[in-house]
Amino acid sequence: MASDRSRLTFWLLMAPLLLWLVSLILLPHVGMFLVSLREKVGIREYQTSFANYAVFFNEPLYWNTFARTAYMSITATILTLLIGFPIAYYIAKMTRGRSKTTLFLMCLIPFWVSELVRTFGWMILLRETGVFSNLLQGLGLVSGPVEMLYNDAAIMTGLVYTSMLFMVVPLVTTLDSLDDSLIEAGYDLGASSFTILREIVIPHAMPGIVSGCIVVFMLSLGNYLTPVLLGGKDSLWFTGLIYSQFITRFNWELGSAFGFLLLGLSSVIVFLGLKLSGQSLGKTMAQ
Repeated sequence: MASDRSRLTFWLLMAPLLLWLVSLILLPHVGMFLVSLREKVGIREYQTSFANYAVFFNEPLYWNTFARTAYMSITATILTLLIGFPIAYYIAKMTRGRSKTTLFLMCLIPFWVSELVRTFGWMILLRETGVFSNLLQGLGLVSGPVEMLYNDAAIMTGLVYTSMLFMVVPLVTTLDSLDDSLIEAGYDLGASSFTILREIVIPHAMPGIVSGCIVVFMLSLGNYLTPVLLGGKDSLWFTGLIYSQFITRFNWELGSAFGFLLLGLSSVIVFLGLKLSGQSLGKTMAQ
């Protein structure tokens, strides 16, 4: 009797989550996959085929943009990790009390406004008549206005900036659980700072590193606003192609195929990342 009641309670608690997963994730993806398999042969006439996927592989612009998006997203993830790890380590291990709270709050402040506002902020800083251009001219380093927008560096800056919090938070959480006595013991045994980082800190922080990298990579890969605004119309970002197919050309079949290709790419890279790091998805998400 008690076992049946516990099982009923479990399913009642799980029902909202299952409903959310099925209605908002599973069913839309199934529907989009079925749409991607439709080939238009006449007015409101379709046949099932992989023609939309063949269009992707037969058009160099599409798969070059696909590869470029993957490369830029991986690069943004690596840069975010390299910048975020020292920040997270300092917050978790080098500060205490109010200082830790203050620094953590400073990481949250930029996310009190929308991504659109934050991206426009970077446009104000980087544009030809922006803050950085005027500063360089005022210091006499350049003789005229400098356009820092509409290039890969601007896109990368925006991607790293918009994703930093999602790297710092899991790293701080993981590093905060590292016992300080392990680090002290390493120094007492004559280990260098680099050895302690390699043998103690990074292995302990690996679940946080992997979970942070997964989130940042997903956000970068699926980002539309930042590449378009900071990179311009010629940014060649795959989500821009998906938007174009759905909204501009009303080609939902090809847009759905592009969406599933992007989903497949993200799944493969996340799987490879977990394998290379020796982590499992369950262990990573538990951190």
